[in-house]
Amino acid sequence: QVQLAESGGGLVQPGGSLRLSCVASGSIFHSVMGWYRQAPGKERELVATMTSGHSTNYADSVLGRFTISRDNAAKTVTLQMNSLKPEDTAVYYCKDLSKGYWGQGTQVTVSS
Repeated sequence: QVQLAESGGGLVQPGGSLRLSCVASGSIFHSVMGWYRQAPGKERELVATMTSGHSTNYADSVLGRFTISRDNAAKTVTLQMNSLKPEDTAVYYCKDLSKGYWGQGTQVTVSS
């Protein structure tokens, strides 16, 4: 079983940036990897995905502000988040979509 560990969350002011990282305990080489988020009282939603061939997909709400990337050798997936808004506040989860594994989540709070 692959374990996923997220890091990089925290408190940031509106307009600021954060960089989330997800490190896998096993290979992600052939996996579609993604980031999801869940705000209080809301369902978990897709933020961004990247295939093994580096094709990407983004939620409309983050398009142009967030960038997903991956380093298969380092078994790492990263989410660069710029121009953050209060509505981006949520717990962010990393997921190996091909294997169905989730990380434990990291809190992102955007507030002045």
